[in-house]
Amino acid sequence: MKNKNDSYIRSSKLSINDSNTNRKEKVNSFIEEYTRTTQFFVEYLWNNFTLEDRIPSLIPKEITSQANTWLAARAIQASAKQASGIVRGTRQKQKKRQKMYEQLLEKGNTKQAKKLKKIIDKAKISKPDLKNVCPELDSRFVKFDLNNHTTFDGWITLTNLGNKIKIILPVKKSRHFNDMFEKGNLKKGIRLHRNAITFMFEIPKVETIEEEKVNKTIGIDIGQKDCFYTSDGQKPIKDLHGHTLDSIQSKMSRQQKGSKAFRRSQEHRKNYINMVLNAIHFESFDRINIEKMKNLRYKSRTSRKLSHWTYTLIDKKIKSISEETGVLLNEIDPCYTSQRCSRCGWTRRTNRNGKLFFCPACGNTCDADHNAAMNISLTLPVISRKQRRRQINKKGFYWIAKGQEFIVPDVQEFLIVR
Repeated sequence: MKNKNDSYIRSSKLSINDSNTNRKEKVNSFIEEYTRTTQFFVEYLWNNFTLEDRIPSLIPKEITSQANTWLAARAIQASAKQASGIVRGTRQKQKKRQKMYEQLLEKGNTKQAKKLKKIIDKAKISKPDLKNVCPELDSRFVKFDLNNHTTFDGWITLTNLGNKIKIILPVKKSRHFNDMFEKGNLKKGIRLHRNAITFMFEIPKVETIEEEKVNKTIGIDIGQKDCFYTSDGQKPIKDLHGHTLDSIQSKMSRQQKGSKAFRRSQEHRKNYINMVLNAIHFESFDRINIEKMKNLRYKSRTSRKLSHWTYTLIDKKIKSISEETGVLLNEIDPCYTSQRCSRCGWTRRTNRNGKLFFCPACGNTCDADHNAAMNISLTLPVISRKQRRRQINKKGFYWIAKGQEFIVPDVQEFLIVR
């Protein structure tokens, strides 16, 4: 039996805008009815199952039979299953908090339990309001013909939808679709959108690691202007039109949000990030260290330009590459990594000044992002919250990595974190 960890799922979306008006109307009609039916099941499950109740993934017939819809029986079952997943997903986080609260009480940790109880009481989970659901259809509804020799690359036939509807949709394969098709196995189900179809691929993971790259780690510092800087000195280049992430964000800051020009710039930003990250030579490493970022803009104001910086796109792309190449991904606490000297370990707030890093202890001068990336690649001892509260980086301390040689002599007060 194949282990789930031996593969991962990737998706690829193909447009169906080449369909004629009649086919598009059928798609829209089905999605509207499917959304209405799914909302009915969401409301039923929300009102009839408490937070402690287990909501089944397959909804029994006595519930599905209550839906007043023209959808076929199989489509109703698919709608109910999707509604179950939506409700369970919405409640999952609150259930985890409740379970943690009970565990804290059992252990007698009443102080933390009270803090968590306040969060539970404050966090109000509201019933999902579905404006548009993308139907998830399996092999009972979908038939593929991807070896067609007409002007299109293939045809997707949708049946068993209800109201005697049968929809045949033409598609043209994209480069990304072909890449996924070569790497893995096309799954039989799809996700239907008003203007596109999302296909799913099961991609096998790389099982072996080449001998020459064992125990080699690359650290990646994710930046707001330069996108990234790696511990081995790799950094992004300009695209064919001379743009960088910084210049793209500058362009977006001058455009009206929601306009066609702004949407083109969003796509430009995404394509640029994919291009520069695909150029990193991950094949020589068996581990990627990246920063684990949380609450990036919490209680902080940013300029219009920096509001268009997207950590999520960069983070997702790196995680996608790590899965595809079989390289282990490790997220580390970024605290003080930009202030630590990668050469001697002297850590102080004043070491970094914008893009310049200067260590007064050993005289090391380098690019601040490159220095941070080298620190991220190391196995550094964890600095406790108590030490951070003392703001030990104001006065400065030596933060020594495991196995790193202590270079600078004891010429001033310091703290060695081991």
